Amino acid sequence: MSNKYRTHNCNELRKDHVGNDVVLSGWVNKKRDHGNLLFIDLRDNYGITQCIVEKENSSFAELEKIQLETVIKIEGKVVDRSHETINKEIKSGEIEVTIKKFKVLGTCKELPLPVFSDQEYAEEIRLKYRFLDLRRKKIHENIILRSKVISFIRNEMNKLGFLEFQTPILTSSSPEGARDFLVPSRLNPGKFYALPQAPQQFKQLIMVSGFDKYFQIAPCFRDEDARADRSPGEFYQLDLEMSFVEQKDVFDVVEKLLIRTFTNFSNKKLLFNKFPQITYKDSMLKYGSDKPDLRNPLIIFDITEVFSRKDVSFDIFKKLVQSGSNVRCIVTKNTKDKPRSFFDNIDKWAKEQGASGLAYFTIEKEREVSAKGPVGKFFSKESLEEIMKKTGAKVGDSVFLACSKLKDLEKITSLARDKIARELNLIDNDTFAFCWIVDYPMFEKDEITNNIKFSHNPFSMPQGDIEKINFSKPLDILAYQYDIVCNGVELSSGAIRNHVPELMYKLFSIAGYTEKIIDEKFTGMINALSYGAPPHGGIAPGIDRIVMLLANEKNIREVTMFPMNQNAQDLMMNAPSDVSDKQLKELNISLKNKK
Repeated sequence: MSNKYRTHNCNELRKDHVGNDVVLSGWVNKKRDHGNLLFIDLRDNYGITQCIVEKENSSFAELEKIQLETVIKIEGKVVDRSHETINKEIKSGEIEVTIKKFKVLGTCKELPLPVFSDQEYAEEIRLKYRFLDLRRKKIHENIILRSKVISFIRNEMNKLGFLEFQTPILTSSSPEGARDFLVPSRLNPGKFYALPQAPQQFKQLIMVSGFDKYFQIAPCFRDEDARADRSPGEFYQLDLEMSFVEQKDVFDVVEKLLIRTFTNFSNKKLLFNKFPQITYKDSMLKYGSDKPDLRNPLIIFDITEVFSRKDVSFDIFKKLVQSGSNVRCIVTKNTKDKPRSFFDNIDKWAKEQGASGLAYFTIEKEREVSAKGPVGKFFSKESLEEIMKKTGAKVGDSVFLACSKLKDLEKITSLARDKIARELNLIDNDTFAFCWIVDYPMFEKDEITNNIKFSHNPFSMPQGDIEKINFSKPLDILAYQYDIVCNGVELSSGAIRNHVPELMYKLFSIAGYTEKIIDEKFTGMINALSYGAPPHGGIAPGIDRIVMLLANEKNIREVTMFPMNQNAQDLMMNAPSDVSDKQLKELNISLKNKK
């Protein structure tokens, strides 16, 4: 492209352009004043070109004073750099442009944060001036990566035979999941739309409509608190659904897509080309979490039975076990030579997490097996041999132990597994380890009310022969629900859907919903399923989290163009904001205690 602003972009000029007259436009990224010579790094979306102006030039004095991030147009000639000044860090590093004249296209006030540096800066400043933050090299490249990943995924989905459709943004409120964002209806006073938490019902209706494979890069809206891997307010997911499929058919599609995407955009190796399938039950036992990081080789073992032995005198744990607690342990290989401080620091860290600490001992053997460490004396040779048999521990290995009620125990052992692995440098950061978590329970008990509720997706198909399911034991019912996890990050949940209306009424009744409520809340869905619905299933991997992994970022904010802060506020656009009384009146809304 050539016009009055540029003949080339700032990443385009090479040695074969030497001698050419060129026009470049961009931002003043950096200046270096060498007295008789001024160097200006000119930056645009594509890269940087070094420009020089000599003191004799009439523009020198003005350029010398110019504020960084001013937008300028320069006209000049491409010249060779001397061998010792070649910059191999940039693609235009073998040349520079001698400025003949320049023009300011956009002035710049004093900067609230530096643009030419990727140094850490306060979140409040970064988000208030996000348009400046996005100019910085790392985050600028992250957003470009995001665009390329989305385009690639869209192209791959087309190749896999999926059709892209858009589902409504204004819809009805759902009683499940996180809080809805509500939108008042002017034409229907007192009634509200909801922004979709996901296109869940619509994508199922697309299958009922006779389309076979659907996808979209869907915006989703949830009024929930922010986390490092979750934006408050809105996020994007690759939403897909397929008709006449079983669980394995969904897995085949998603594995192909993720393998192609991650190998195309990263040099890291995939630990598994066929993603392992781990049951929810096994995952909670072995990893303490249903989001396991399989780069970590440490496994958690349940050794509660050992504490029923008479030759174990660890009374604190024994009493807790008698009152319903469990004991789980983590074995670290060949850690006999680690200093006492290593073990004590892990114990101290566990207490900081709110646990009672982590007991530990190291297995030794002179004439017979024994244990060294603060609690080693409480275990007999025979009890240690039983632990070794259950866990695969060897002489020279160490054992960390925790005892608590199941939920608390899973939490601390999961955190400890990660902490210990990082302390021992066991995690290969140059790999991606994907896995499926399968066989989720259909229902769970609410810890506060003790009522039965859906554990995951209420629209899932239960496993087994429908005619033989024992509905009187709902906590034993497993569902065709699954999560895809990578490096300890949950990318998505999915399920084979329940397409049988009678079965849906039955399952919802277990969770306390009457037929009337179902008919009111899921009118479109339950009605559609009554007119010939195919078996169908799908999943919705999070775009933000995929890009976060590919960009090697720990916070989703770093791959989101205009994120909100932790309080769900857009500091740049001042949202949410007050609205006028006139607007409220049109919507038939009055505010309580309006200031």
